[in-house]
Amino acid sequence: MPLAFCLAITTIFNTNLLRPEDIFNYIYAIFHSPIYRQRYAEFLKIDFPRVPLTPNSALFWELVTKGDKLVKYHLMKQTGTEISTYPLPGSDLVEQVKYNENHQQIWINSEQYFDQVPQQIWNFYIGGYQVCQKWLKDRKGRQLNFDEISHYQNIISIISETIKIMEDIDQIIEKYGGFPLE
Repeated sequence: MPLAFCLAITTIFNTNLLRPEDIFNYIYAIFHSPIYRQRYAEFLKIDFPRVPLTPNSALFWELVTKGDKLVKYHLMKQTGTEISTYPLPGSDLVEQVKYNENHQQIWINSEQYFDQVPQQIWNFYIGGYQVCQKWLKDRKGRQLNFDEISHYQNIISIISETIKIMEDIDQIIEKYGGFPLE
């Protein structure tokens, strides 16, 4: 992390209590703001992302808290509330991956599916990949074991929590005046 950035933050908040994790979590929260992504979409396509630094201590620490939650979820050090079920016994073989929008089900073969998966979670992308679809497609032709089924349900719950936190981040930023941060 550039020394100038660290010095700027330390000067703005007049403290030496900042940990490197706090700065990382702030940046992580900013990068997960849908408003930030939309506002700077064209710039993000052609250059490295810019981190808007706020002089507002309250805003900074609220974003640090949200970023910390996201990091814990994304590293799977914390699990979300389980929302999906896997209701039917069977072969557990991933033969096909398709989403039934009307019933909010992700089918892995003609008899088995993950239930209660909202479309917003199914359509969630990270780095150009549709997470729920990619994870299953990478296991096509394989039989899922109990741990893999539980892991996939955890991925679904973490995406759900991520979506909620991303909305919270935008609400926090808007509460303090929106972008550009001041």
